[in-house]
Amino acid sequence: MSAGAAEADLSEDEREALELIRETGGIHQSDFWKELDISSRKGSRIAEKLASQGLIEREETVYDGHNTYHLEPAARDLDFSLLMAGDMLSPFIGEEEVNHNSDAFSQWLMNLAYEEY
Repeated sequence: MSAGAAEADLSEDEREALELIRETGGIHQSDFWKELDISSRKGSRIAEKLASQGLIEREETVYDGHNTYHLEPAARDLDFSLLMAGDMLSPFIGEEEVNHNSDAFSQWLMNLAYEEY
């Protein structure tokens, strides 16, 4: 099932839950159900369904001393466009320290400026 088809089959509560996860960029399941004003059981079922359909990532974690899950938007929903200049990814990604006088940064910046015109 494609992501679009999976989203089309969501209930109103599931759509609201998916929107919350996307807006927050990630939320602990223990806060998730409280934000939605639903029971923890219902929140867990919704999170499991969204994860099984590939709409979110659900990772086990410890939060506030309790075992829970961290819910994040599926990677395909993330927008990397602000890191791009043409087809070049920002040189600041993955580097510990980037020299702002480097050729890589200058070239990326020139591509960014070129896109403006």
